[in-house]
Amino acid sequence: MINIEDLTKVEIKLGRILSVEEIEGSEKLYKLSVDFSEEVPRQVLSGIKKYFEKDFLLNKQFAFVTNLEPRKMMGLESQAMILATGEETLALLTPTKEMPCGSQMR
Repeated sequence: MINIEDLTKVEIKLGRILSVEEIEGSEKLYKLSVDFSEEVPRQVLSGIKKYFEKDFLLNKQFAFVTNLEPRKMMGLESQAMILATGEETLALLTPTKEMPCGSQMR
């Protein structure tokens, strides 16, 4: 179990996916460019390729953990993590209405 102080350390924000690219040599990963209303979009690598078509993701808002340490995969750096649920199929966490990019989830 974690306490409420631990939970408040996790920064979850809404981001809009601006572009979706395949990564050469990877069957699982997409390279996403995500707008969090920061100076520049963040690069996010996510293993959701077998679950979602690029067009489904493009220009939509989803929830991301934005204060994780950057992680290298396939020689590229991921600067956030998209939130999803499921095993055999996946569902991504998305707002029920349009909200400003960078909005912090509470």
